[in-house]
Amino acid sequence: MDCGSCVAKVTKAVERLPGVSGVEVNLLGERLALDLAPGGTEPDAVARQVRALGYGVTPIEPARAETAAAHGHRHDDAADAGKSWWATGKAQLVWLLAGLVGGAWIAARLIPAASYWLYVVATLVALVPFGRRAFALARAGTPFSIETLMVTAALGAAVIGAAEEAALVVLLFAVGELLEGIAAGRARAGIRALVALMPRAALRRRADGSTEEVPAERLAVGDLVLVRPGDRVPADGIVEEGLSALDESPVTGESVPVSRGPGDPVVAGSVNAEGALVLRVTAAGEGSTLARIARLVEEATATRGQTQRFIERFSAWWTPGAMAVSALVVLVPPLLLGGEWWTWIYRGLALLLVACPCALVISVPAAMASGLSAGARRGLLVKGSAALEAIGHARTVAFDKTGTLTAGKPRVTDLLPADGVAEAELLRLAAAVEAGSSHPLARAVLAEAAARGLALPPARAAAAIPGKAVAASVERRRVGVGSPAWAAETGATLPPALEATRARLEAEGKTVAVVIADRAALGLIALRDEPRADAAAGVAALQRLGVATVMLTGDNPTTGGAIAGALGLEVKAGLLPADKLHEIVALKARGPVVMVGDGINDAPALAAATAGVAMGSGTEVALEAADAALLRERVTGVAELVELSRATLVNVKQNVAFAVGLKLVFLATTISGMTGLWLAILADTGATVLVTLNALRLLAWTPTRPRPVAPGLRT
Repeated sequence: MDCGSCVAKVTKAVERLPGVSGVEVNLLGERLALDLAPGGTEPDAVARQVRALGYGVTPIEPARAETAAAHGHRHDDAADAGKSWWATGKAQLVWLLAGLVGGAWIAARLIPAASYWLYVVATLVALVPFGRRAFALARAGTPFSIETLMVTAALGAAVIGAAEEAALVVLLFAVGELLEGIAAGRARAGIRALVALMPRAALRRRADGSTEEVPAERLAVGDLVLVRPGDRVPADGIVEEGLSALDESPVTGESVPVSRGPGDPVVAGSVNAEGALVLRVTAAGEGSTLARIARLVEEATATRGQTQRFIERFSAWWTPGAMAVSALVVLVPPLLLGGEWWTWIYRGLALLLVACPCALVISVPAAMASGLSAGARRGLLVKGSAALEAIGHARTVAFDKTGTLTAGKPRVTDLLPADGVAEAELLRLAAAVEAGSSHPLARAVLAEAAARGLALPPARAAAAIPGKAVAASVERRRVGVGSPAWAAETGATLPPALEATRARLEAEGKTVAVVIADRAALGLIALRDEPRADAAAGVAALQRLGVATVMLTGDNPTTGGAIAGALGLEVKAGLLPADKLHEIVALKARGPVVMVGDGINDAPALAAATAGVAMGSGTEVALEAADAALLRERVTGVAELVELSRATLVNVKQNVAFAVGLKLVFLATTISGMTGLWLAILADTGATVLVTLNALRLLAWTPTRPRPVAPGLRT
């Protein structure tokens, strides 16, 4: 398939079959997915319908079928696999037609009296493959295809005596299809490059310590794999042995090698730069990070944004409308104005060729696919064209604090027990309550207890109060760890000295948790989660792009204000998950909103925003709810997403303006008689190729380098 009109042809043809629904055709992924009702059309009948349109179709391998939609087929000519462009089926057709037209031209010079019939024969022979396709498309519900327009124009030209131009039109049309195929192949290469990063073989360690080379797809979770210096990592895993630096740029876009040692995670496709590593596989094959990225990008190219849907609706009316105008051009001047029939039939036929909407239809998906691929190469994973459009239109970006603007790795800075309570006792009881929680603050408390070598008593009947506290029964007492506001709600009051200390700690940007037992305050635990190194630069970059920024946090106003003030953005503090949702709704009333978060409590706000962005280290829930993900886990990535989206939208506008503008110019020159048949088809083909090449420029997109911002300074 070469352009969006190919997608429309296949979709309409397959939808007409009985019992077929949910048809999805991916141009760049070359994939057809559909639902078949029991007792309806058989899969073989679907394949025959697609082949009748001139496309090859092959069932997806069972190993990949699980990751595709049900009953998938892949549009790929197996005979052309691995061939250079000049050896493909389309190229061979061009060489054949060029031989026919060239032979007719030579014969016409040798036998001038027979030149007309020689060109007619060449035209009729050349039209056979396109005529069969036009007939099949008309039967399948697409009567106004470019094949129909071209065949009509070529036959009409032959009838009125312009047989030489008719033969040239068919040849140029075939050349155009070849060029479109080459351009579309370049666009597909961006996605296939991701898949190519996955190594084909891996060194699996046996029980006796020796290794065996096995295909990478045969690795299973739990296998031990040896990765030598210079090797690509064959699967996601955890380092069991060894120290090394890994180049993760092919996957995350991170240009600096990252140190990895025992216990550290590694992703498939990254390159081991230094020492040998032994990994324990956590996800292999289709479940690896790299495979998921490639699959998401491929699926994303099939989604259609508002601009693309409008263009498709517009083009559906464009072609029949142009045919009607062509008929008027043929009939009105001779009948009403005394024009010469031959002249106006010729111009009407040329107008048919100008009417082809291929360049217009491909202008949006080609740009979107290039933008999505360019983002994926730089660690900016966007799940579809609609999301890419929405991010560029954003007027406000709302950030979660913990794990988003901050590193998500808080540490305990202060332990302040009440009178009569030891520090170790305060920490021991708090850690016992937090033992079952995965919240970053809970992990910090547990890490501090472990560092001090404290033995934790068992906790029972643990319960979480969302956004407020966690409580459990420990040593026959009901112990809770939560916010000062929650402690006050329970009736636990802090001594004046601790209350004053709490206010001071919060003013320093620290999060303060109150530990209570049976409604009596045992003391305070202060924690601090430092802002990410690039947080201030990321916020400043968004503001330079004209995007407002705000931080939504469940932390108290004092702590939230201290962090926000240092980073230079507004703050809405003391928010529960439901409150964040309400804030997003309020912001959307003023314009498109992008929400950036990483935790489960961010999922509702991510889903409610115009577009949601998850940090790459975020929870699976956040990643699923979001429309995009920052695999490099940098706040500056949000501004890069906005830049990428805007660059893509500019490219789309350029493509649409060029496609429509060129059509209008040739519409005027064709009606005035300045251009003929062969220039009309050359203009259409050239427009399609140039629009695609313009879209491919996005593959070289690079973000603006962020300006450094001094820490603690408002920008």
